[in-house]
Amino acid sequence: MARVGIVSPAILPHDATGRDILHMQRILRARGHEVGLFSTTWGRPQPCDDRGVHILDYLGRDASDVLILHHAIGWEHTLPVMAAAKCRRIVKYHNITPAVFYDNLDPKAAALCRTGREQLRSLIMLDCDLYLADSAFNLQEMVEAGADPRRCSVVHPFNDLDKLLSVEADAEVLHDYGEGRTNVLFVGRRAPNKGHRSLLDAFAAYRRGRNSDSRLVLVGKGDERQKKYTQTLRHQIWRLGLQRHVVLLDVATEAELKAHYACASAFLIASEHEGFCVPVVESMALSVPIVGYGTTAVPQTVGDAGLIWDKNDPYLLAQSLDTAIADADARRGLIERGYRRYRERYHNERIEDSFLRALQPLSL
Repeated sequence: MARVGIVSPAILPHDATGRDILHMQRILRARGHEVGLFSTTWGRPQPCDDRGVHILDYLGRDASDVLILHHAIGWEHTLPVMAAAKCRRIVKYHNITPAVFYDNLDPKAAALCRTGREQLRSLIMLDCDLYLADSAFNLQEMVEAGADPRRCSVVHPFNDLDKLLSVEADAEVLHDYGEGRTNVLFVGRRAPNKGHRSLLDAFAAYRRGRNSDSRLVLVGKGDERQKKYTQTLRHQIWRLGLQRHVVLLDVATEAELKAHYACASAFLIASEHEGFCVPVVESMALSVPIVGYGTTAVPQTVGDAGLIWDKNDPYLLAQSLDTAIADADARRGLIERGYRRYRERYHNERIEDSFLRALQPLSL
């Protein structure tokens, strides 16, 4: 059995990357491997676990050990740790938001994004044993940066949908949002690449021309350093006359999130950059039809389970929302195809199979 160290700038249980890491740990431990998690979340000067053990001490000099780096942002320890490791090395690439989205909003975030993309090229030059990607879109970026396609595999990120499907929906949210109004939902960080401004324009067009008894619910917290973005959204909501029809929620418990999906008539996405997009998979599993603008990894993730367009036209999105909500046959088809796609591609058992297949060259 091998000793495995999984390393990331932060390992948070409610973050997509954090969930992926925790499920990897669970699966590898179940196969008899010793697995340690390493991060700077605890404020240490270099990546270590909660016992204060540093990752290079943990892995030692045994060539049979395995180091798995989850790469999703620039990090000062990324290249020193990977270059110094004398064991087998794996990169899991979650993609990195292009810095241009943050240049005029949050210079620190822009710098981290720019550094992360530069580090991806350096990680590929290190000639690691395996390169895993959340999506074919992410894999293509690695190949274009020089990764050997024979060492690359798509392994979708693990999710907590088993838990979300089993939890009881929050009764208060069901009462407040299930009163008969049409709810359009988006779940995702309040960040400039997530396309909130386009969501507001599309919803305004839908509400004006299709359904005046509707509400847009945006679940996702913004970064404290990016208050200007939230202020811009609030101004747009006021300008569009949507003050009483748009709800901005910073956080939601699992029970509350389950209830918001239960009350949603459609999931609307207009993100301009995604490496995978877990919330659309949640929508598939929870029988919410998906409508939106599809770029980067979104069309690959959604497939035929949504009305996804290659142009960001608010009137086209409004018309598509109306179809997904009011046309019973279209709605039923979207829901059925979505749930089937979830079961066939994104159920954790399926992802576990692809993860273990990807590791076969290392005999793990």
